[in-house]
Amino acid sequence: MDLTPNVSTSCLPNGAHPVRGYIYIASATFLWGVAATLGRAVFTGRLLPFGVVLRPIDPLILSQSRTTFSLLVLLPILGAGRGWRNLKLPTADLGKCFLLGVLGVAASNYFYYFAIQKTNVATAIILQYTAPVWVLLYMIARGFQKPTLQRIAAVGLVVAGSALVIGVIGAGGFRLNPIGVIAALLAAFSFAFYNIGGHGILARCDRWKVLLWTLLAASFFWIVVNPPWQISAAHYSGGQWVFLLFFSLISVLAPFSFYFAGLQHLEPTRAVVASCLEPVFSIIIAAIVLGEVLRPIQTLGIMIVLAAIILVQMPDRATRQEPTVIEPIE
Repeated sequence: MDLTPNVSTSCLPNGAHPVRGYIYIASATFLWGVAATLGRAVFTGRLLPFGVVLRPIDPLILSQSRTTFSLLVLLPILGAGRGWRNLKLPTADLGKCFLLGVLGVAASNYFYYFAIQKTNVATAIILQYTAPVWVLLYMIARGFQKPTLQRIAAVGLVVAGSALVIGVIGAGGFRLNPIGVIAALLAAFSFAFYNIGGHGILARCDRWKVLLWTLLAASFFWIVVNPPWQISAAHYSGGQWVFLLFFSLISVLAPFSFYFAGLQHLEPTRAVVASCLEPVFSIIIAAIVLGEVLRPIQTLGIMIVLAAIILVQMPDRATRQEPTVIEPIE
């Protein structure tokens, strides 16, 4: 899911290599899959790599620390590489970045990891990945896009697939934590807001500056919600802080670097479809590492939702419009 405004294939550089682009994006989605599994492990105090067992960490701390650490690493890199004055944005765009940081990045991060804590990786990520459908419904409601057969089919598929994933339909009935399911849907809505609100600013501004200022806004928001003295009172160990720093690197900075590199070799439509590897990697890694087992009916639901995600983001033949989708900062 692309963090750039829509462009055509002709906008790609002459030295673009599609295979290399797919490798970069696959690397990014793999790291996001690893991050989702690590998040689930640390919420439950499960065994982490290298035989380390950590006391469970609250989703709020995980969301806050990964945003703040990512900002502290990214800021000096961009400042030294581009010059501090070149990181400025117009005042109006700063206000939009603040909204994206709070209602988009911070909200989607927290609800996503809270959903992972309360349910499982598969449920949280597949429900969050329904966001493109909510974006589509918004665009149709506002008259920006037409309700074509392709789009209506995608909405129907994602609703049916989600119902199978969370157990509304199928043998055994609903078994998941309702609060966790609601949190996953809220994460999807926050991601959708980030998608819609971010398109205009990304069409005008450099993507790294937008990422920097949205991370700054999210970090400031978390400091207000959970000030330093409350964090200190939680008495997290040195091992937990090392984990949180490592987690921020593999869940934000490293995968976004790979993803942006992939965009230099692939047009948005192909990048969007390739990014659907993220829920696949997340679910497979969680199954292998944490032993999360899916019932056959849930597996079918996941496949249906993935098909809907790809369908909804394909160029529409009637209008020839490219999708407007942004990768979630998970």
